[in-house]
Amino acid sequence: MDSQTIRILLNGEAVAITGLAPTTSLLAWLRGARGLTGTKEGCNEGDCGACTVVVGELADDPADAPRLYAVNACIRFLPTLDGKAVFTVEHLRSLAGGALHPVQQAMVDCHGSQCGFCTPGFAMSLWALYEDCHAQGEAAAGADPARIRSALAGNLCRCTGYRPIMEAGERMFDAPPRLLDRKRLRAALLALRRDHTLDFHHAGCRFVAPRSLDELLALRSRHPAATLLAGSTDVGLWVNKGLRRLDTLIHTSEVAALRAIVPHAGGLRIGAAASLTAAFDAIVHLYPELAELWERFASPPVRNAGTLGGNVANGSPIGDSMPALIALGARVVLASARGRRSLALEDFYLDYLKKDLAADEIVEAIELPPPIPARHLRSWKLAKRFDSDISAVCAGFALELRAGTIHAPRIAFGGMAATPKRATATEAALAGRPWDEATLAAAQRALAADFTPLDDLRASAGYRRRAAAGLLARFFLETRPDAPLAAVQTRAFAAQDLASGRP
Repeated sequence: MDSQTIRILLNGEAVAITGLAPTTSLLAWLRGARGLTGTKEGCNEGDCGACTVVVGELADDPADAPRLYAVNACIRFLPTLDGKAVFTVEHLRSLAGGALHPVQQAMVDCHGSQCGFCTPGFAMSLWALYEDCHAQGEAAAGADPARIRSALAGNLCRCTGYRPIMEAGERMFDAPPRLLDRKRLRAALLALRRDHTLDFHHAGCRFVAPRSLDELLALRSRHPAATLLAGSTDVGLWVNKGLRRLDTLIHTSEVAALRAIVPHAGGLRIGAAASLTAAFDAIVHLYPELAELWERFASPPVRNAGTLGGNVANGSPIGDSMPALIALGARVVLASARGRRSLALEDFYLDYLKKDLAADEIVEAIELPPPIPARHLRSWKLAKRFDSDISAVCAGFALELRAGTIHAPRIAFGGMAATPKRATATEAALAGRPWDEATLAAAQRALAADFTPLDDLRASAGYRRRAAAGLLARFFLETRPDAPLAAVQTRAFAAQDLASGRP
């Protein structure tokens, strides 16, 4: 297979692509080169969902059925889809013999579309849910409003309102199923499968997708100034919004070793290129206390494309994974052609967007310790929207209680400093003390010494200080030895959760 040709299965048809800049977005190509204008351009930064499409790819074991998942076409670079399938809204009717697909018919019947601009994105997110539920034999469970709401967290509607769209999500399971033939899809993807590195050049720009870790490290050593690309959920904005030219891109997601999630010393070792969806699925299985954080981390299309390693390596002070990981005592494994080293995650961050990462190094993995029975763990984020929003404050709390006394407290915050940061003075105020209201008050006072937050568009410094203290109080209420409260009793959204069936 020509390493200068991108091969994609587009709505069931094999397509060869040459002569385009490596940073061409899937959205621009679909609309401009293919005339598939059902996929809309809204925000062009992966936030509104108008450009949602569904990607199909071979499972890690090619004998298994291919995976299908929703992504944002606006921030997905075209070469990253080499060897994968892309389905747009135009494909849905072909699955129904030319009639409307049950997803589309449900949107019509429930009056789920008004101006129609956002409708294709909603339809594709619903179709991904529809296919997933049928593939798992869970069509009846798919009509659960909480599950539908979660699937649509990355789609914004500004005119119809969500009630009729939610109703369409329930109604789509009533009709006889119209499903993608995954056996045919698997055969078509196997025919596109590449056994060597894609090395795509155009107009002085280069995209390389190494297939082994050794090859990746060698490339990084030779090209330390190159941009490492995983899910492009951040790098895509550099191009779309920052108009940056990226001369050399090294894509990490074709390295199977970097996608692996394996048990490690009783905990987990998560490869840096594992998607956020896969990573948090494994994390929440080990640490169910982080389920809410997972639900509120970006949106399904972003979680399906983005990676945990990318979130960690980005080093944003408002990255949502880091406070919880730091509270857990996670370590980051760095690799280069010279060797490997491991350090505590909190030590990885030196200053604003500055990391302890050499020019020739990559983040190889994140290692999580095993659960400890006496440890209490929580992580919460505060933002202007409940779903798919940037944090004003994100907190991670962990401590062990032995006979009512606090041991090994670890507290970390995002949004409170130039980096994700531990609250060391607060931890000192907690260690060795009884977990009572007096200790809570002392810890809240110490919190002021740990952080001097900034005023910005997301929140004022005063709000951040009060919010951080409030989250610490919530942690106390849920974990105090005397009459701890259930999570549903401390959540601002408790009434809605009880009504909708959300956990």
